[in-house]
Amino acid sequence: MDPLDFTGRGVVVTGGTRGIGAAIAAAFRAAGARVLVCGRRSRDLPDFFQADVRDPDQAAALVAAAVDRFGRLDVLVNNAGGAPQAAAATASPRLHARVIELNLIAPLHVSQAAHAVMAAQPEGGVILMVGSVSGTRPSPGTAAYGAAKAGLHHLATSLAAEWAPAVRVNSVVPGPVGNGGLDPEAVARTVPLGRPATVQEVAGVCLLLASPLASYVSGAAVAVHGGGEWPGYLAHLRGTAYPAQK
Repeated sequence: MDPLDFTGRGVVVTGGTRGIGAAIAAAFRAAGARVLVCGRRSRDLPDFFQADVRDPDQAAALVAAAVDRFGRLDVLVNNAGGAPQAAAATASPRLHARVIELNLIAPLHVSQAAHAVMAAQPEGGVILMVGSVSGTRPSPGTAAYGAAKAGLHHLATSLAAEWAPAVRVNSVVPGPVGNGGLDPEAVARTVPLGRPATVQEVAGVCLLLASPLASYVSGAAVAVHGGGEWPGYLAHLRGTAYPAQK
């Protein structure tokens, strides 16, 4: 059997209408899964459920809708998130609270609802948190976002311990993704692989972690960051001891 065949499986992807979330949903559909995506605004899309997952009742309704449609829930991908650029010194308390609510509290709401279903299934289930390298290093300009993502990574480890063995929980931790708003030359200088990730590459890691190939992987944070970030104070080594990327 193909371990990446998800035929007959039910999958929920929050924030799955664009960007990384849309690519994750497409990857699971291509693997045979039935996928329900959600967003805050109504969209004319197949298998779409309108929900603001910051509201625990709406988060529970999303999971209930998936079970109603698919008869099961095998994979939850907590992808919804994001934050605007804002200086920490002047950003409003309301903005900070909303950023943390979306990027940390909302995934907990959806995960709680999913756990109630997955724990009762003989096959259990898998929960994936889409984090960020902003939660692993300083995040100037998006301090609340970075703090929330750091909390999300920790939340995944706690849930993995608490909900084992029925439910596996892992984090996917992307670095720069796509070309929107990124300086290609700066990325090439900073990222060892010399380019940002594609959304499909992030989606592929999600597919792997949700599959039987990762059946003993839980509580892990899998970095999808092209080797990390080259330290600026070692720039003089580029092209000498360590050849520069072309």
